[in-house]
Amino acid sequence: MATKLFYTHGEFCASHPWELIVGVLTLMTSMLTLEQHYPRHDEIGFLETERNGADAIVMTLIRCATLLHGYFQLRQLCKVEHHISAIVSLFTIFSFIFTWMITIHFPIEAVDLQDALLIFLFLMDTTRARKLAQFVFNNGSREEVASSIATGVSLLGPSMLLDTIIELLIIGVGGLSGLTKLEPLLYSASLAIAVNYVILMTLFPACLSLILGLSYLTKTVRITVGLELEKFNPVVQRVKLIMCGGLLLVHFNNWNSLKEYLVVKMNCGGLLNTVHGWLLWRTDYLLILIFLLVLLAQFVLFERDQLLTFIMCDRNISESKEVQQSTLKECLRIYISENSATNLTDKEVINLVENKHVQLYQIEKAVGDAERGVKIRRQILGEQKNLSTALQKIPYENYNYQDVLGTCCENVIGYIPVPVGIVGPLRLDGCLIHVPMATTEGCLVASTNRGTRAILETGVTSRVVSDGMTRGPVVRFPSIVEANDCKMWLEKTENFATIKASFDSSSRFARLTKVYGRMAGRYLFIRFVATTGDAMGMNMLSKGTELSLNCLRTYFPSMEIVSLSGNFCTDKKPSAVNWIEGRGKSVVCEAIVPAHTVTTVLKTSASAMVDVNISKNLIGSSIAGSIGGFNSHASNIVTAIFIATGQDPAQNVTSSNCITLMEPWGDDSHDLYISCTMPSIEIGTVGGGTILAAQAACLDLLGVKGSHPENPGKNADKLARIVCASVLAGELSVMAALTAGHIVTSHLKYNRSSTTLNN
Repeated sequence: MATKLFYTHGEFCASHPWELIVGVLTLMTSMLTLEQHYPRHDEIGFLETERNGADAIVMTLIRCATLLHGYFQLRQLCKVEHHISAIVSLFTIFSFIFTWMITIHFPIEAVDLQDALLIFLFLMDTTRARKLAQFVFNNGSREEVASSIATGVSLLGPSMLLDTIIELLIIGVGGLSGLTKLEPLLYSASLAIAVNYVILMTLFPACLSLILGLSYLTKTVRITVGLELEKFNPVVQRVKLIMCGGLLLVHFNNWNSLKEYLVVKMNCGGLLNTVHGWLLWRTDYLLILIFLLVLLAQFVLFERDQLLTFIMCDRNISESKEVQQSTLKECLRIYISENSATNLTDKEVINLVENKHVQLYQIEKAVGDAERGVKIRRQILGEQKNLSTALQKIPYENYNYQDVLGTCCENVIGYIPVPVGIVGPLRLDGCLIHVPMATTEGCLVASTNRGTRAILETGVTSRVVSDGMTRGPVVRFPSIVEANDCKMWLEKTENFATIKASFDSSSRFARLTKVYGRMAGRYLFIRFVATTGDAMGMNMLSKGTELSLNCLRTYFPSMEIVSLSGNFCTDKKPSAVNWIEGRGKSVVCEAIVPAHTVTTVLKTSASAMVDVNISKNLIGSSIAGSIGGFNSHASNIVTAIFIATGQDPAQNVTSSNCITLMEPWGDDSHDLYISCTMPSIEIGTVGGGTILAAQAACLDLLGVKGSHPENPGKNADKLARIVCASVLAGELSVMAALTAGHIVTSHLKYNRSSTTLNN
């Protein structure tokens, strides 16, 4: 109930800052115009009271304690960000002025100016104001300023109210001490406590709302600061309530005595008497002066670095050890009760991670903010000296990590910008296409671009000759007899229909087209082949395969599923089965390069290129025992396009399977015929990294973003044809450079820094 009331109050203050500020200033102006009533007294009586031994001792102790307290508050302000310290300082000054203006209008004696200032400094506590300001600056946004302030007030208000009541009651008990000099100070202190609380709960939230709103108008970015806001602890609040009850009983018991002490006994002297009191050289004042000089020397001489840091507004200064932190137990209680760490500070979340209550890879989920989770993870890793410097050079801000989580990457610490070049126009099946390629290899984009120029006149013709993603689990039987029975059962047409029905039920797009097995002893390796629409399809195949195996086990109860993937797929590894049977999209492209283009653009001849292609790509690869590597550098182009369009770069192993063929062409055999056959391009236009903004933009550039609305699978087919055609262009250019002997020259010119060349 109390939390809701304070939340509503804080929201009102934050939502109406101008009205509240104008109202308070109007009240101050009105008070200044009121007639001030100062009970007059003679100077001698005032000074005699001051010279009372008990008064002198008590006041000396209070003044020294006040100086210590003010010194501590100043140190605390120096350890926070300059904007926070400035706001809190202005709040303190305004609170003092308002307290003084109220004090002089109450029917109690006016105290000495120096004592009034000291008693206010003794009661001044900037901790809560500082925490509220930090909370707002850390969590506030243009849309959530009022909500953030209201939340801070709701967390701070109830505890602060009880603290204020307890302080007033304790000071009231002190008023029964009988020390004549102490009494007016305690009355002034009571007013200061009450006014400070009212200002903190009204004007201060309004000012924070106004300042934060103006900062967004000037496009000030959100400032992330350390925050240690008190959490509402029911046990502590109950103890405070019990204290309040006990103190009220004490006050009730001493009510008659308290009324006597509320009678004004002393008169206030003029300004001359106040100045004379300051100049009066007494032992207690001498002690206080010495104490003040010692504190000043300590702060200026021995804490010079901290003072300079405060003046320079160093935002990287570490938080002081005196700032209280929520205990691990309390943080864990909040995390468990709210099922979230959103309301915990970064340091508190780190504490939970270090104590294994939150896993490092689950920080984003715990705090409910992906970018904040990345920042916290970087802070944790940055504590290791060998990682701190490197992490600073890895960007992480202004990136949509929400698309990454649970899809593309875990334990994220940032992102790596990769240069993206453009190739084209590439004439493919009558259409002009510009192809994005993400790479850090010099000459690659330029070389491929030269290849597209060579075939711009005649263009490239392409066909997808087969389509089928695969998954190859391994199962085991008690004997080869049962393994063979299962293999034979799978090869019967009527049984395939049973398996297909089970497989196809797993997805709207996955459709089983083929299934067959290979035996190794009592092991049976089964290869499931299916179309997957515009998705690359590995997840679809895994899900459908699992259902099919469960169905198959109803016919062969002795079958043991060893692994969902038995490497008969084969994924991300060189294999003859992919080269022979195909995997993903099997694409063939061809083009004819006229003789004049071979001469002017490629700087060579058709016959010379054919000769080099046979020697290098066919005979050379055979000598090397290559599987699917009968090409010059197909993987270069495949990987660059994969990175640009959000594909899995590791699948370049299979996707780069390619055989490049060249023949003399035309009546005089001066033209060049070239073809590239790529039987296993594993590619898709939905899912995985294709959902990321930059990668989706590259797909959009190619006209294949997302799933085809009318014919699912058409976009993925087109992207596979673009990859194969780009490989053909790259093969043309590199083979021409090798034939003409330009390969070393071009790389020295374009692919080496000036520093390297000079060496």
